[in-house]
Amino acid sequence: MHLEFRHLRTIRAIHQAGGVGRAADVLNITQSALSHQLKGLEEQCGVELFVRRTKPLRLSAAGMKMLRLAEEVLPRIEALEEDFRALISGKSGRLHIAIECHACFDWLFPVLERFRHAWPDVDVDIRPNLAFAALSALAREEVDLVISSDPDPMDGITYTPLFDYEPRFIAAANHPLAQKDFIEAEDFRDEVLLTYPMDRTRLDIFTGLLNPARVEPRLVRQVELTAVILLLVASGRGVSVLPDWVLREVKYSPDYITRPVTQHGLTKRLYAATREEDTTKPFMAHFLRLARTEPVKLQRA
Repeated sequence: MHLEFRHLRTIRAIHQAGGVGRAADVLNITQSALSHQLKGLEEQCGVELFVRRTKPLRLSAAGMKMLRLAEEVLPRIEALEEDFRALISGKSGRLHIAIECHACFDWLFPVLERFRHAWPDVDVDIRPNLAFAALSALAREEVDLVISSDPDPMDGITYTPLFDYEPRFIAAANHPLAQKDFIEAEDFRDEVLLTYPMDRTRLDIFTGLLNPARVEPRLVRQVELTAVILLLVASGRGVSVLPDWVLREVKYSPDYITRPVTQHGLTKRLYAATREEDTTKPFMAHFLRLARTEPVKLQRA
């Protein structure tokens, strides 16, 4: 038996309309064509699907079995068709994000909150544990966007600049380095440096200052949460270098001092990496606009 979706639609339409003529109007075909289709379907099945001696036309026991199949399958097909129409129109899609910048959660969540209100039909997720393989995951279509400060040219990948930020030194207010106007590489030699649990090649303080100067802190202690880093700094258990958007809530606190790293400060830029064909999708373009503007508000707060 060769059963097609149109056969299921035919059974459902005749049952709902109560006759071949009205069902033909619903299906936008002629009554003759619909009768011919129904006859062919019954010949394939080897049974009558309707009891023709009744008015309105009534399904036989075999017809009821096919109707139950139609009522199970057709709504799922129609939902899939609607999903495809939404994809084509750019109203829905998938936005799975990988982050190479551990501290980016501080500004990313407000961006995602605004985004989900504008695009409720887009499947948004943050994929953890991909920091060291994020770009290859992007190329394999396992994720759709990567936040990175180290653009690595790859075929088919577009890097959209988001915003510049300043990694800043933070210490307890009574720390001896509070007397300095800016912090240099040598100042870290005797310090316990608190960092996120990331490879040094992903940490601004190492790539931008300590590695070029060949300076090693007395101890590097990795800490998962920003709040814990700030707690340890305030209690004199170490110093840290954090992006300026992270320090917005503590820069006026009497418990801390913040200073530029080097006399002229460090400047880094964040990028959003996407596949070329996805960059201009309406929801992706909107996310990129939010990611360029919302974090700047946090920096100025």
